Amino acid sequence: MQKIEIQVVPFDSPVAQRLIAAALADLGVRYGGSGDETPVDASEFAAPVGTFLVAHLDGQPVGCGGWRSHGEAGETAELKRMYTAPEARGRGVARTLLAAIEGSAREHGRKQIILECGDRQPEAIAMYTVAGYDRIPNFGYYADHPGCLSFGRPL
Repeated sequence: MQKIEIQVVPFDSPVAQRLIAAALADLGVRYGGSGDETPVDASEFAAPVGTFLVAHLDGQPVGCGGWRSHGEAGETAELKRMYTAPEARGRGVARTLLAAIEGSAREHGRKQIILECGDRQPEAIAMYTVAGYDRIPNFGYYADHPGCLSFGRPL
């Protein structure tokens, strides 16, 4: 049986950076360019304003994602850098990781979580929809970009 473990790590840790680089490479193939130009800073993913997590499958790091605060009220978390390595897809890693990210945001007082992704990520869109995310008005760096899809759900 495969064991999925989730670990909080610094956004700028080597393991997180390797997974983020893989995520951006995947997005680059789908959309061109660097994959995602959204400005991020490692400090945005440190408690209490955010958290970054790495998923391990049978001891190997295979996924990542985190949340950072969004807006002035301190009630919204923005999901960023969600990724599962191709060899680990279809094994529940992303769902487990998403639940851990949502739990962390909830524990830090966030009442809702939002995200933006592109229309060339059908697997992600399907997972978010099954997890209870609904389309919301576009926001963020790509708000006016064709193909941007934003989602959210209460925590």
